[in-house]
Amino acid sequence: MPRIAGMALRPAQVNIKALDHATVGQFWAEALGWSAYRGGSGLTTYVGPVGGLVWPDPVAVGINVVPVPGAKTATKNRVHLDLASTSAAHQTELVARLRTLGATPADVGQRDVPWTVLADPEGNEFCVLEPREIYRDTGPIAAVVVDCADPRTMAHFWGEATDWIRHEVTDEYAALRSAEGVGPYLEFLRTPGEKTAPDRVHLDLLPYPGDDQAAEVARLRALGATDLDIGQGDVPWTCLTDPDGHEFCVLALS
Repeated sequence: MPRIAGMALRPAQVNIKALDHATVGQFWAEALGWSAYRGGSGLTTYVGPVGGLVWPDPVAVGINVVPVPGAKTATKNRVHLDLASTSAAHQTELVARLRTLGATPADVGQRDVPWTVLADPEGNEFCVLEPREIYRDTGPIAAVVVDCADPRTMAHFWGEATDWIRHEVTDEYAALRSAEGVGPYLEFLRTPGEKTAPDRVHLDLLPYPGDDQAAEVARLRALGATDLDIGQGDVPWTCLTDPDGHEFCVLALS
C-alpha cells in the first residue's frame, strides 16, 4: 500500500544520553559493526552502518549519542536495545567481544534466561539474545524494546504515529516493524512500575521528505501525545511524550 503523504513518521534513530558521547558512541559503533560519525556541531556522535549517514532518508535505525551533565542512575532504563545473534556460538562470542569493549554484566532481575543482559560503559542496559528465527534478518539490532503499562495502547499509538506495521498485539506484548520488513522491531512489554526519572534512551522520529513537521506534530497530539519541556529552548525538533509517558522527538528534515 502506498504511503499517504503527511500521514506517517519513521523511527530514525535511538537517542542515548551520555556524559561522554564520543566514548559511548564508539562503543556502540564497535558493538554493532557500524561507524561513529561526529555531528555537525561536534557535540553529538551518530552511529550508523559503514558508508556514512544517508540523511534525510536514513537506511537504518541508527543511534545518536548526545551529551548531558548527569550520570545514569541505578534505575533501569525504560527503553533498551536487544542485539541479535545467529547461533549459540555467535552469542557467546558476541558477549565476550562486548565485554572487551567495556560492557559489564547487568542484573535487572532476569534470573535464568537464555539471553545475556549487559550494560554499556555508562550503564545503559541492553540484551544479547539467543538465536531466534524472527530476528534472522534484522541486522545487528534485533529490537528496540519499550517497558510500558499497556502494550495494546502503545501499539495503537505508535502504529498510527509511524508507518510501521503491527505484527503482534496482546495484553503482555506488542511488536511493530517497518512496512518494508527490514531492520529492527519496535516492541512493547507490559512491565510493572511507573516512570520515576527522565528517559535516558528514547526514539527520534523523522518526517518524510515533502511532509510538514508541524502538521505531523499536530497529528501526534491528536493521537494522545503531550508536549514536553525539558529546557530544550529554541530547537528545530519537537519534544513530546507518548500515552505511557515515554519521551520522544520529532526531528526536522534539515
